[in-house]
Amino acid sequence: MKTLPDISKDFSQWYQEVIYDAELVDQAPVRGCFVIRPYGWALWEQMHDYMDQRIKVTGHQNASFPLFIPQSFIAKEAQHIAGFAPELAVVTHAGGKQLDEPLVIRPTSETIIHSMFARWIKSWRDLPLKINQWANVVRWEMRPRAFLRTTEFHWQEGHTAHETLQEAQEEVQLMLNEYVLFIQERLAIPVIVGEKSAHERFAGAQRTYTVEGIMPDGRALQMTTSHLLSQSFAHAFDIKFQGRDGAVAYPYLTSWGCTTRLIGALIMTHGDQKGLVIPPAIAPIQVVVVPIYKNNDEYQVVANELDFIKESLGEWRVHWDMDNQKTPGAKFYHWELRGVPVRLEFGARDAKAKQVVLVDRLTGAKHQVPFDQLTERVRALTQEIQQGLFARAQQRVQALMLSGDKLVDFGPKIEEQGGAYVTGWCQSPECEQALGKYKATTRCLLETHTKSTCFHCGKPSPCDVLVAKSY
Repeated sequence: MKTLPDISKDFSQWYQEVIYDAELVDQAPVRGCFVIRPYGWALWEQMHDYMDQRIKVTGHQNASFPLFIPQSFIAKEAQHIAGFAPELAVVTHAGGKQLDEPLVIRPTSETIIHSMFARWIKSWRDLPLKINQWANVVRWEMRPRAFLRTTEFHWQEGHTAHETLQEAQEEVQLMLNEYVLFIQERLAIPVIVGEKSAHERFAGAQRTYTVEGIMPDGRALQMTTSHLLSQSFAHAFDIKFQGRDGAVAYPYLTSWGCTTRLIGALIMTHGDQKGLVIPPAIAPIQVVVVPIYKNNDEYQVVANELDFIKESLGEWRVHWDMDNQKTPGAKFYHWELRGVPVRLEFGARDAKAKQVVLVDRLTGAKHQVPFDQLTERVRALTQEIQQGLFARAQQRVQALMLSGDKLVDFGPKIEEQGGAYVTGWCQSPECEQALGKYKATTRCLLETHTKSTCFHCGKPSPCDVLVAKSY
């Protein structure tokens, strides 16, 4: 059986190999694109289904908008076109002839959706308008890595319009909080939340709020974002409505989204030397049952109890590994590689003793459990694994969150060793650019104020900032 690269010495290569060995992805014939295989897609479906429910509960409706966007739409908002120009894929020919106007393959949908908002919003009574779309987008990626940075990826993108700035700001915060709860409670990944700098914010937004994760190699990963677009796109697309006072007004807009990048975050945060470790709350398979028998007589003894086990596991997503072409050892390796939280082993001797063996993927511990305690013990074990994964990740993040005063001191450490540094910043672009020498960026502004001076120039710092290398 294959051994993965040492996760502690070559984290990058470990990641590259585990995503293929666990059959999450495969190479596509187009550079920067990947085929998400059934197991990987099942993981995304778990994320999709949970977030789709939360999006609807919070008052949003799903819709679908075109993949192709007129190039002139992208150009209407100056910062938007400037920010996305290097990443655009453009169609110039179709139907055997050159198009009158090139079409951009959707990099994000603000422009096409706002063109429709201009048709739909006429009065304050039409607000708030709260739309979500599940879609694929294309951004021409120079250094692709499956799930983390790909030319084509899948996501949800929410777009809303509001009567007042306060309502729009509340919407931004509402969805930011939903993402934090989802990532921490379902994915068991601890996060840092803050506002992006002017240079790092979404192109065309007034403010961008980010949910950042710190991966085991000390790099930061932007996991989700929520944007206060304010009125720039409303003016660009002439979205106007008659206000309560009869005057013409422009709505305040927001957008927010999460992507298949979350799969990458999950893999990196929880994986170990055996492969993936998937939190039970999000696992496509929560319990895998591996019956063990050497001959037909033993199989009959085992088979007599399978219905009872099936009934006892009714509240979980269960896979029955009945493949008689593989040894039990090969099956154990396969399911450990795929990160299934709980494995249930069950042989003829267990059947006669009215018990099973539960194996915890997080710790590897084995538990002999009587039949009449199976449901209760699996329930407790999945909760223990979920909580244990978050605690382990949180402990790791705390060890990687460091304090720094001067860039000349902590910059080389970021470049060579990784780690995320809390430091001070005067918020000038010149000082922010100085981070590039060490391949680092500002990740987000923090609400804390423990540093009084800027990491680069020494001028007063209004708040702390998180600095790190990123994916």
